Amino acid sequence: MGQKEHITAIPSNRLQYFPVMMFAVVMGFSGLTLVIGKLQHELFFPHFIVSFFIFLTTSLFFVISFFYLKKLITYKEEVKKEFTHPIRINFFAAISISMLLLGLIYKNSIAELSHIFFILGASLHLFLTFYTIKYWINNNLEIQHSNPAWFIPIVGNIIVPIVGKGFVGDSILYFFFSIGIFFWIVLFAIILNRIIFHNQFAPKFMPTLFILIAPPAIGFISYIKLEGNLDFFAHMLYSLGLFFTILVFVMYKNYIKIKFFISWWAFTFPMAAISLATILMFELTNNWIYAMLSYFLAMVTIFVVFLVAKETIIHMFKKEICILE
Repeated sequence: MGQKEHITAIPSNRLQYFPVMMFAVVMGFSGLTLVIGKLQHELFFPHFIVSFFIFLTTSLFFVISFFYLKKLITYKEEVKKEFTHPIRINFFAAISISMLLLGLIYKNSIAELSHIFFILGASLHLFLTFYTIKYWINNNLEIQHSNPAWFIPIVGNIIVPIVGKGFVGDSILYFFFSIGIFFWIVLFAIILNRIIFHNQFAPKFMPTLFILIAPPAIGFISYIKLEGNLDFFAHMLYSLGLFFTILVFVMYKNYIKIKFFISWWAFTFPMAAISLATILMFELTNNWIYAMLSYFLAMVTIFVVFLVAKETIIHMFKKEICILE
């Protein structure tokens, strides 16, 4: 709860620098909440722990939304700058993804609330998808502007079928899934070209490499939700998610000396995504290897989220967040 309390204490003169990237905090805690919800059945976590994280995640969403709405009203030009910034524009989709994840969190407990979050999240995300692609087409972007955060507004569409199954027809869900999978391939080629043949990422963007894990991991869960079969394509998606997870772990030296930025939250949701995908893989195969891997990845996810949350609180005390960069 400490993090929520410190967010609510943001001075008004720093409000204009309250970044839209703060919604990545909600994504991180949403992923953690879903992982703990799964572990409740496997590791016999007490139910009150799950309830606490549901409450915390929901509270964070509304607190962060309140301050960003206040920023929109008070500093409209600052929001407009973010919405037309070649990098920050991608993080507006974290708002719609947060709604979709909250819809997933409440799906088995409060179906009506889940449905509301789904409709709002899917509608906003579709708008942001078209807006972002139009922005890319109508503006002269540089290769240095590309980074894995580009996946958020477009590839994020693959989350919609996971939440929407049972709320809308499969044809609509296939529409969202197709957009996400197609642009994952296209954007991955662009980002790989940028990584290999151009300048290295600035240190603050290094954590976004973890986002490479999320599309195949979430795509696997989404595909299983739609098809229900562990076929070749499903195996391929999961294997790619696992490959990118191993890759970023092998590159650990790239992260351990990075100064704290709010972009550290990019570590969190992808770890939750591969944890959830591995738990699903275990449920589908009953293979003990996936069981062991599920426990390991879940523990890493819990550790990473708490580490990043701790650093966020510390840097809030130091007033190093919500400042002019």
